[in-house]
Amino acid sequence: MAICRGVHHCFSGWPRPLGAALLLAGTALLASCSGQDRSEQPLPPRTLASGGPKPAEQAALDFRHADLSFRVKPDSRSIEGVAKLDFGVKAPVGELLLDLDPELEVSAVRIDGQALPNSAWRNPDGLLRIRLPHKAPAGGHVTAEIRYAGKPHVAKKAPWDGGFVWARTADGKPWVGSAVQPEGCDLIWPCIDHPDAEPAWVDLHITVPPGLSAPGNGVLRGITDAGKGWRTFHWHARQPDTYAIAITVGPYAVLRARYHSVRYDNDVPMEFWYLQGHRTQAQRLFTTIPRMVAFNESIIGTYPWGDQKIGMVETPFQGMEHQTINAYGDGYPIDPWGFDWLLQHEFGHEWFGNQLTNRDWADMWLHEGFTQYLQPLYSQYLKGDADYYAWMHQARLRIHNKGPTAPPAPMTSAALDDMKHGGPGEDIYFKGAWVLHTLRGLIGDKAFFQSLTELVYGRPDPKPGNFTPRYATTDDYITIVNRITGRNLGWFFDAYLRTATLPVLEQKRVGDTLRLRWKTGHGKPFPMPIEVKVGDRIETLPMADGTGEVTAPAGALVTIDPHSKVLRADPDVEAYLAYRKAHPKGPPVPPAQQQASASSRTND
Repeated sequence: MAICRGVHHCFSGWPRPLGAALLLAGTALLASCSGQDRSEQPLPPRTLASGGPKPAEQAALDFRHADLSFRVKPDSRSIEGVAKLDFGVKAPVGELLLDLDPELEVSAVRIDGQALPNSAWRNPDGLLRIRLPHKAPAGGHVTAEIRYAGKPHVAKKAPWDGGFVWARTADGKPWVGSAVQPEGCDLIWPCIDHPDAEPAWVDLHITVPPGLSAPGNGVLRGITDAGKGWRTFHWHARQPDTYAIAITVGPYAVLRARYHSVRYDNDVPMEFWYLQGHRTQAQRLFTTIPRMVAFNESIIGTYPWGDQKIGMVETPFQGMEHQTINAYGDGYPIDPWGFDWLLQHEFGHEWFGNQLTNRDWADMWLHEGFTQYLQPLYSQYLKGDADYYAWMHQARLRIHNKGPTAPPAPMTSAALDDMKHGGPGEDIYFKGAWVLHTLRGLIGDKAFFQSLTELVYGRPDPKPGNFTPRYATTDDYITIVNRITGRNLGWFFDAYLRTATLPVLEQKRVGDTLRLRWKTGHGKPFPMPIEVKVGDRIETLPMADGTGEVTAPAGALVTIDPHSKVLRADPDVEAYLAYRKAHPKGPPVPPAQQQASASSRTND
């Protein structure tokens, strides 16, 4: 999940290129019926960004059901869609406002079964405005049926930018995937493109050419003949995150099994839709899923979608947390961690992102920071502290501090991504994970993991069937932590999430005394305890007023924070990042070394 176009996207870790054997270039663009294909042109500003303040007409709606039909046409890189949308009405509305990329042309609209004239709707900028025949009263409902078609926006580098990927498998068969996280659901279907606008239920009917399959969200209700070898796959999903509704098409085979939860004594269907010819790699990866899920159940709580499935699908892009059908396209590497980091990350989003959804893009670290932290936690479980701290060290080198990780005001996805103008960018991943690491050290494992459970489920005792998907904000999490710990830790979150810069630990030696003082960018108190190792003795300084001191005789070896518990400013890291920025392709090679390298190549 996530954002950071050009930096990082809907998952974490350290990306690697896809294997060449997995992907061939997509087919050439075909002219649209108007003679102009705009599927690879820049998106209009409203379509480019997801979230932001809702118009009153959207805020007045309760999204009950979306019945979505797609006919996917790889040869022309186009789709035909019918969206049947059912809304409860919380306040009177006379106009239905929906988000839809204007490149997807609307041909017909019905409201409560009544066909509307073409003059009743318009969509010049990505906000589809439909004038209702009659004002919908509070307490009522309104249904809309919208027919549309076109060439959906093409992602140039999915999933770092949103859109469709039209590819071919190694043997030339169509391979299609959608990834629309920061740009939002309006690249595919008419929706309310906001994190808190999840439909209660979604039915997907995906019609595909002969020989192809369409794995989808939720439970497979059936596969029907659509004529001339085409087939329609019907999927039924419960309250999916809007950007997690996916279209994936390809020549798939499928592995099936059942996951038995020892902790919760329930069984969950498992599916992996993989490209034909990749069975050996797919089988190896598939067998690792139960252990990942069991680990998450042990530290967070029951798998949230046990009534649906544990699912994944091989895609022509690296990955995305598509609810119950997680996209995976990393090429089946062998990693030194003993697990596939991408797969583990995407499954983490079933808890942080799909079960728990941020109420606003400003709180996106609730998706990405928490899920990013699951990789070092899983490594710590599998192999111990060395791998845990290796993950944390790599994450530390990717913290930028350009803007608050959880900005206090609502934001669009585009603003959150814009580090040049104060957006946190990929800090929602790596700084978010470090904030959680520091919080864990401050409050202890018991309180920390209890806070994860209550954040995700809204209760401390989740069991299959006793919870529903929920929205939350950063302030909600702060309230949870304060209640569990019995402390007011607002100072902690103010310093790490609401402020861009990191706390600085100033050091001053006076004789045999080492004096320490916290300095923060916002100037507020920061009573963060810190450990100091002097020789073979470790002393914890409470720093209650932001200062502390310890006896450290001259010549004694002194290490501040010897167990790396506390996130703070580090001049060495800042110097390294500045160096990397100045030398993005690597350090300059001195002339003598260039000559030596040339001689070596000659001798070879």
